[in-house]
Amino acid sequence: MPRHPLPRYASFSLLAVLSVLVLTLFGCPGPSTPVVVPSDAKPTCTVSASDFANWFESGSVTLNGAVTPANSVTFPNAPNCSFYEWSERMFLWATSPAPPSYGGGTHVFDSGDFFDVSPEDQNGQRTLVSHTAGGLRKFAVRAAQVGRDRLPVVIDPEGRMLSVIPQRFSKDGNPLILNSSNDTVEVSRITLNDNKQPEFFDKNGTAIKGARPIMTAEQQREGAVARFMINKLPIFLNGFGAVAPVEEGQADGGVLLAQDGSLIYYASMFNDVLAYFLTGMKDGAINVPSNQFPTTQADLSKITAFAGAHGRTLNDSVALAIELKTSWIEASSLSNPDDYITMNGSVPTYDKTDPKHWVQNGEHTVKLALVGIHVVGSTAGHPEMIWATFEHVGNAPSATYSYINNSNQTTTVNQNTSGTWLFCANGAAAPFNEIHQTNTLGSTDITAFGAFNISPSNIIRWKPWGAGSDQTPNPLDATPAASNTEIISMNNSIRGMLAAGDVRANYIFQGATWTIGGAAPTGHFPTGNEVGTSKLANSTMETFQQGNNSLASSGSNCFSCHSTNTVNVSHLFGSTKPLF
Repeated sequence: MPRHPLPRYASFSLLAVLSVLVLTLFGCPGPSTPVVVPSDAKPTCTVSASDFANWFESGSVTLNGAVTPANSVTFPNAPNCSFYEWSERMFLWATSPAPPSYGGGTHVFDSGDFFDVSPEDQNGQRTLVSHTAGGLRKFAVRAAQVGRDRLPVVIDPEGRMLSVIPQRFSKDGNPLILNSSNDTVEVSRITLNDNKQPEFFDKNGTAIKGARPIMTAEQQREGAVARFMINKLPIFLNGFGAVAPVEEGQADGGVLLAQDGSLIYYASMFNDVLAYFLTGMKDGAINVPSNQFPTTQADLSKITAFAGAHGRTLNDSVALAIELKTSWIEASSLSNPDDYITMNGSVPTYDKTDPKHWVQNGEHTVKLALVGIHVVGSTAGHPEMIWATFEHVGNAPSATYSYINNSNQTTTVNQNTSGTWLFCANGAAAPFNEIHQTNTLGSTDITAFGAFNISPSNIIRWKPWGAGSDQTPNPLDATPAASNTEIISMNNSIRGMLAAGDVRANYIFQGATWTIGGAAPTGHFPTGNEVGTSKLANSTMETFQQGNNSLASSGSNCFSCHSTNTVNVSHLFGSTKPLF
């Protein structure tokens, strides 16, 4: 069985050649520096060579070979390594070449065993779109990252996520606000006083006393904010009318651009188990008293029987419910597209004449390259689902982190932005992860944010292995370094056993998170029950929700938005219509 130590990323001759091409194409100085996964990490989470070979459909490791899914029904539920092993196997399965029995498609995720989940229509409804051989997927630019109650979010300077409630307007299009008497008043003008505080005026030009946003008592308690514009700049007020400090550039609806100006596109998918489970539940054919995703053989039997009654055989039903969230860039913008998983898709085109406002003017078909993927799935004992994420090695640099080496010494890897990155300029310094443009929910256009033109920002991975630098993310690891070591060693184990040239080796496992005992999320460890790598983020999907530093108190995690262990943990489930 071929074995190739992961440090090849540091000195891989092909990447060295490609770096020259990248520098020639974009004119960026400095060497190409894909994320280097330390090769000397203590092997605290590994998969044996014999077990890994058995993941492959053929029983042996083959180049870009087909991998079978993890059996989520018999999932051992033994933290932490079995969760990380499940994540790796599910990623390799989803990105495997699709067997002929899957109804066509280049990869499993692109096959007939998966369904696209459409964007919301004008009625707030989504549709499951079956994958067919030769069929084109439709992709969209990044829309607002939604939080609890599916509201857009902003991040305050301490890294806390704040929901942004929908703005209320009068029939004339003016904002509505409450005054000190709790009356709804139409706002004609907003100014800033000498203390940089907003002042609201009614249609008669009279100052509105005690102005505060219209929101529910629950939204007020949870710290929700409302957005108002003053001289084309946004301010956010909490439920008491006070200005909520929000980091400059940390607004809702951020659109991500690569350093060469290429847009990043997004798509979500359900596997057939999840699609038929949803349909059976919403049609009343599958009764789930707990209102939770399937976790047992009894749950699965209901789904397979329902699918069978409608002429559908579920090929990989033991995977249970799987949801994929993916991010893509046009392959033509890359100097090394062969180092990416690719597929064809339809993406929007824009009139870019105005550097402050790009207007969608059509669509075109392109080859897309995968830059990030969330693999989310239910397993035995975990209806809240395991949330795992992967990124391409060339996306963005890492902030400073520590790990434990083979000599049981803690080693620090310092932040280094030098090199050629998809989402970060060579040698970039703070500020990082600023939003330069937005795509508001319900709009197809892209609008510059604040004083920026529509342009790339510099992206960094603040918590590169899902742990804050100052706090362990789970109860089994005494330090952040110990947790990081588990993820690094799992990367070394899996990518060291893939066949040379397997494109999947170019995607790094960032970590996975879940809750203790599958309970509803209560906050990240140690104050809550969210464990594993409980400060997990993907630089292409939670780009602007990472906070502004590497501390555990800064930024969000998956469960900051997906805050239950019922089917509503998926923001797509409730608004998606059944198949029939």
